[in-house]
Amino acid sequence: MERIVIVAYKPLAGKEAELRSLMETHWSTLNEQGLVSDRRPITCQSADGSLIEVFGWKSKEAIEQAHINAAVQEMWGKFAQVCEYIPIANVAESSNLFSEFEPF
Repeated sequence: MERIVIVAYKPLAGKEAELRSLMETHWSTLNEQGLVSDRRPITCQSADGSLIEVFGWKSKEAIEQAHINAAVQEMWGKFAQVCEYIPIANVAESSNLFSEFEPF
């Protein structure tokens, strides 16, 4: 069963453009590995500059497979060089009844 996830990335200083570039290929890389649903991701930005991505994994098993997939691990290593992952609860807008973000 598909699993919808929301992930927040806080760009490291001066690394926002690189992070955006990686986010543009994130879903397609996961898709090439057969791990995500056909649902296209939603990407947006919070007022503090955090970047948010909403997408669908094919299943819980697909999530587990991603953690042992060499191509995914390589890609996630690149993410680690340009951002930190933060809980969505740390993004101020997430405390609003209707969380609004700027699309990109």
